[in-house]
Amino acid sequence: MIGGEPFEEPLVMWWNFVARSHEEVVADREDWMAGRRFGTVGGCARDPLPAPPMPNARLKARDRHGRTAG
Repeated sequence: MIGGEPFEEPLVMWWNFVARSHEEVVADREDWMAGRRFGTVGGCARDPLPAPPMPNARLKARDRHGRTAG
């Protein structure tokens, strides 16, 4: 867990990803599924969990109060 002051900018949160846009989440999911960029957990012999399919709707950024951006 990471704690601290909430970010001021709107963010998109989906599954294990936090990003600034829908497109960033899509790219992050692709990297996760391809085994790129996220590293491994030491001492764990299991394969990473697969990310669920992206929803059929565009993800919207929300600010720290839960309001959608734009």
